[in-house]
Amino acid sequence: MFLRIYTALALFLLVAAGLPAMAQPSPVWNAADIKLQLKKLDSLGSVLYLAAHPDDENTRLLGYLAKEKLYRTGYLSLTRGDGGQNLLGNEQSELLGLIRTQELLAARRIDGAEQFFTRAQDFGFSKNWEETFTIWDREKILGDVVYMIRKFQPDVIICRFPADSRAGHGHHTASAMLGEEAFTAAADPKRFPEQLKYVKPWQAKRLLWNTFNFGNTNTTAEDQLKIDVGAYNYLLGKGYGEIAAESRSQHKSQGFGVPASRGSSLEYFTTIKGDTPKTSLLDGVNTSWSRVPGGAKIGALVNAALAAYNTEDPAASVPSLLEIRKAIQALPDGYWRNLKLKETEQLIYACAGLWVEAYSTSPTVVPGYNMEATVQLINRSKVKVELQQIDLPGKTNVAEKQVLAFNKLTNISQIIAIPANTPESQPYWLADAHPVGMYIIKDPLLVGNPQNIPALQAQIRLTIGDQDFTIDRPLQYKYTDPVKGELYEPLVIAPPVVADLSSQVYIFTDMKPHTVPVKIKAMADDVNGTVDLQLPAGFTATGNNQSYKLAHKGDEVEVRFNISPVKAATENHVDSFTVIMHCNGKEYTQSIQNIRYDHIPVITLFPPAQARLVTVNLKHNGNKLGYIPGAGDLVGASLRQVGYDVTELGEKDIMNGNLQQYDAIITGVRAYNINPRMKYWQSHLMDYVNNGGTLVVQYNVNNPLVTDKLGPFPFGLSRDRVTDENAAVHFINPKDPVLHYPNDITASDFNGWVQERGLYYTVNADKAYDKLFTMNDKGEAPLDGSTLVAHYGKGRYVYTGLSFFRQLPAGVPGAYRLFVNLISVK
Repeated sequence: MFLRIYTALALFLLVAAGLPAMAQPSPVWNAADIKLQLKKLDSLGSVLYLAAHPDDENTRLLGYLAKEKLYRTGYLSLTRGDGGQNLLGNEQSELLGLIRTQELLAARRIDGAEQFFTRAQDFGFSKNWEETFTIWDREKILGDVVYMIRKFQPDVIICRFPADSRAGHGHHTASAMLGEEAFTAAADPKRFPEQLKYVKPWQAKRLLWNTFNFGNTNTTAEDQLKIDVGAYNYLLGKGYGEIAAESRSQHKSQGFGVPASRGSSLEYFTTIKGDTPKTSLLDGVNTSWSRVPGGAKIGALVNAALAAYNTEDPAASVPSLLEIRKAIQALPDGYWRNLKLKETEQLIYACAGLWVEAYSTSPTVVPGYNMEATVQLINRSKVKVELQQIDLPGKTNVAEKQVLAFNKLTNISQIIAIPANTPESQPYWLADAHPVGMYIIKDPLLVGNPQNIPALQAQIRLTIGDQDFTIDRPLQYKYTDPVKGELYEPLVIAPPVVADLSSQVYIFTDMKPHTVPVKIKAMADDVNGTVDLQLPAGFTATGNNQSYKLAHKGDEVEVRFNISPVKAATENHVDSFTVIMHCNGKEYTQSIQNIRYDHIPVITLFPPAQARLVTVNLKHNGNKLGYIPGAGDLVGASLRQVGYDVTELGEKDIMNGNLQQYDAIITGVRAYNINPRMKYWQSHLMDYVNNGGTLVVQYNVNNPLVTDKLGPFPFGLSRDRVTDENAAVHFINPKDPVLHYPNDITASDFNGWVQERGLYYTVNADKAYDKLFTMNDKGEAPLDGSTLVAHYGKGRYVYTGLSFFRQLPAGVPGAYRLFVNLISVK
């Protein structure tokens, strides 16, 4: 049986070569790409860039280093951006981190750098490094940075931020502090000695800070090292400002599309540790082949190949590349030897016009079941290429030896049994439950990898010239979309059966049962068994131990349970239940979730089939709500859970409809940032309030706004926030009717909040507004701008920066009680 695992090095090279991660499986280089990669073969320098989040990286500098200076270039982001907001959809937290991981990989495929991560989870905005390190395990994250330095072996490390408050975010400051510590620790064999089984100590030559001038902070100075990164690359047909714009614009979940810049552009650097460079980032670093013992001869061979390269006949370079490969193989094992060997092999495949892929016509497979696997090859040059052997998972030598005929497609298909121990398609950092701020990664060799190593791969053995080669290709799902054409998706390895819950939160305000529909879906043929709910104490369910029988893959059946609390809610409480499916003598507890956006590969994961059970002492009046969607949240769905009839409002409803039919209208988060129609709808919404309606506006950022007239009376928006979700909340006027109808709000209603209290609070509010609360983070002055309430005409206007968009989907009982009060009028 053959089940090969890619080395991390091979994965890095595929990304650097422009191969879309988990998409098109065979690199496609044109003649200019080949020449650029041939030039890179002669460059033996490396730079690692370090910051905290997706979007922190300097994409123009990364592109310049990777494609102009031709250094091996990497970006180490401490986090995957899990704690931010999502402008594309309603994914939050870990799901948002999955999206931003793929956005970073899409960016790297454009700028040519490589992408890495630590175990740190983005837990939201942090005001200082002290707070950050109360949530992150400093020593473990430092160990991850040290490991990546030892593994990547950078000549120079560059921090995006300084190790002080000018960094503007606690995570930013922490990244610089960790970079400075790791610069020294990576070279010390006494630090993290357990890593030395896999890597060796490494001392980078220098640690620099890439100073900046944005916002109100200018950290650049004329006595700093300056580099013009605004060059134009004729092989690429673009300048690095244009490449940077394409790269940065991949951060679509953050709305970071930017215009291209052209022409000269200076980057500034100051030294943190090591000697200070005078003319270039790699001053004093030997970036030629002579840095490798015995490598000078190879450098001469590469230069000769470059001089002889013909863009109209890249295949003519194969003999010289074969000679270079043989010379590299003769070198002692080492970092540059292994890296350049892989680069040379990729060049040989490209010059020979080889296309090699492995795919399935089924999007999902189940361990222990069969699938059809196809390997497709074509030699589009006159270079002699002979197929020696193809190994597939569970089956070896599935093809006869043959010379690949010029420009003739070869297909080899086999029915294979998926090995029973094949792991499911679960992102490795989400495989285990984790505390806030830190992922649990049991296999130390996975640390740093941007995504899973493909579990199912084909191994293709070829002879080119007189040399043997082995090409590994992940098995992918290939299909044709009638609109988009030929497409590839990651092949999903699934359990035989999954459960889908229509809601992740069930709210109980009395003893009435909730009907919980569970959709059981077969991921393989002939799936049958029983399904139960594992309930916490205090709840019962009717309908447990229901049977299901599904004949064909993809079949579904819905079973229903009625869950009831044992007694009426007298206090707020949050718990959860799990769906357990019995199948083939085993228990399965997974659901399936797909995340689909056009700019990234399809993401599939198998989270636990669980939902929260929330008992809350909640009263409400009114029933009919209008909801204006914002940047993607689940507030409307959450309000349906407590019995409201929620209607999504659009152009016709607001401009020509009867708004007075709604007991309250709510705007989704950042609606005034992303929806240009809000400018024209605003007067109609104000008329609605004036005529007796209740309007609740959830948070917006202060720039850009489609209108600065967010309410009936003036107020401004700041960047003020309270990041401590446990910060004390004080009531400005405890007798305010909003705090007492229909629920009596107390300090206990702020227990159990997640990630933060709120963000982008109001400032300079007109006296017509009542302010409900003050709150503050440790050591800061109280903020009173989280929530404003005003009477306008016959109605009520509310603006709130409290993060209800996080609290309601998380099932925070007190958040429901407070939000219901905001939309309820006596």
